[in-house]
Amino acid sequence: MADIILGIESSCDDTSAAVIADGVLLSNVIASQQVHKDFGGVVPELASRAHEQNIVPVVSEAIRKAGIEAKDLTAIAFTRGPGLLGSLLVGTSFAKALSLSLDIPMVMVNHLQGHILASFIRQPDVPVREPSFPYLCLLVSGGNSQIVKVVSPTEYEILGQTIDDAVGEAFDKCSKMLGLGYPGGPVIDRLAQSGDPQRFHFAKPNIPGLDYSFSGVKTSLLYFVRDQMALDPHFLENNKEDLCASFQKTLIDILLQKLIRAARETRIREIAIGGGVSANSGLRDRMVAEGIKRHWNTYLPERKFTTDNAAMIAVAGWFQYKAGVRTPLDVAPVSRMADF
Repeated sequence: MADIILGIESSCDDTSAAVIADGVLLSNVIASQQVHKDFGGVVPELASRAHEQNIVPVVSEAIRKAGIEAKDLTAIAFTRGPGLLGSLLVGTSFAKALSLSLDIPMVMVNHLQGHILASFIRQPDVPVREPSFPYLCLLVSGGNSQIVKVVSPTEYEILGQTIDDAVGEAFDKCSKMLGLGYPGGPVIDRLAQSGDPQRFHFAKPNIPGLDYSFSGVKTSLLYFVRDQMALDPHFLENNKEDLCASFQKTLIDILLQKLIRAARETRIREIAIGGGVSANSGLRDRMVAEGIKRHWNTYLPERKFTTDNAAMIAVAGWFQYKAGVRTPLDVAPVSRMADF
């Protein structure tokens, strides 16, 4: 019989459930929360309340779309962390209740592990390229910027990470400075496609090793815009496409510089990306170009699997389940996780 895994993701503001059978995706349902746009960021209390409203219909719909019944499930994979504690608590509690009622095991998943393994999401009748182990994953999101050596589906080594802000946060802060709204990443990406990435230049940090820093880039943009607005009050409106393109290029340059170095030092040519920022058009194009130039095998997950989704949690949970991992019912969600 096939191992049928239900995945539950509730780390931030998206409630998602997915079903996979022996690694093949049968359904992936996501309920997004629009209320946070009015506040310019996710409000934790509102997020957890919305999860409470959404999780039962989302899980029910995922099971229905998969063409199975709840009794057919083999195990339940759920996000334990990192994320917003109130949001995680909803998903964890639901997973416990369903595990008890069906008498099937639970498997906890690190949310970041899900993003790293997103390239392994298989869809029926869709050709898929999967990285060979070991591979490097550039993990980029609103809360994380890391270069991870993936030794196996259950073994990871962090080679470098941000010492301050994540690259996704830099995109959001840039958008706020320019008055473009939240979330900032998609808006900047769209405007950058009409701009000149060589028009403006911003400071790049000189951080040793493979670690990242993005706080100085944001400060450079802030001071530059402030000085230009003092000379021309219409500067921002007249140059926002070029500003977005130039700022985005700077961030991508920083990311790729360290990734290229990591690939050279480890002699690994299997290169993947994951996380919400991996949906960025500029980053995806540069990854493909660098892959051709440096003879990498490059893996880009479909855009629909780059943002928070339960398909990646189900796949990560399936790997864990096959490795014999089981999670006790007394497990508690955690907002931060020290490792994978």
